[in-house]
Amino acid sequence: MSEPQGTEGSTRRLPVVETAAQPTGPTDPSDPTGLTGQETPGGDSPPPPASDAAGGRAGRFWSARRVPAGIVALLLLVVAGAFLYDVVAVRTGRSALGWRRELARQLAERPLDDTWVRVGAGVAAALGLWLLLLALTPGLRKVLPMRRTRPDVRAGLHRDAAASVLRDRAVEVAGVQSARVRMRRRKARVRALAHFRELDDVRTDLHGVLDDAVRGLGLARPPTVSVKVARPGRKG
Repeated sequence: MSEPQGTEGSTRRLPVVETAAQPTGPTDPSDPTGLTGQETPGGDSPPPPASDAAGGRAGRFWSARRVPAGIVALLLLVVAGAFLYDVVAVRTGRSALGWRRELARQLAERPLDDTWVRVGAGVAAALGLWLLLLALTPGLRKVLPMRRTRPDVRAGLHRDAAASVLRDRAVEVAGVQSARVRMRRRKARVRALAHFRELDDVRTDLHGVLDDAVRGLGLARPPTVSVKVARPGRKG
């Protein structure tokens, strides 16, 4: 995969996420990602859009949710360990801890319409909904799935890398002084400053260049491009 050149001459490598097994067929040694037959993002000759049937459906990447799962497991372990220790202590002839006696008394005396009971129930319900949301949503919103050309390979492109490609292509247009790109899953917003040429001409050229660049990224669902061109403000 080629490396787009930045405005300051620096070189950035586009991160590609692969979650499936490596392809068993021959690969091109000049391609660091091992995805042979796939055009470079932002290249001059973007490939035609491929259907999902060629390599399978390109779905979103699912997060491992390690941090939330680890926090919940640790909290449950601490609470369960505290209750188990107190129960074992009572069975061996010791008195129950004060906090457990107080908790049992509060649960027995407080009515269901008590403020603290409602607050506790609301917190527990919110926590449960949050855990369900984490379990049912893919996560990894910043990784855009790419078209699948092989059934055993899945690749994704980070939003920041895609935005860098579009920004580099935008500043190559004649008249563009600087450009900012805000990349989303469904839309890419480009804001450019033009210091010469007519704004309509610059906008038209930007639309053509950026549409080609988006197709060259190889995304499964290419975002639509929104372009806004303005003059740079006066200094001082």
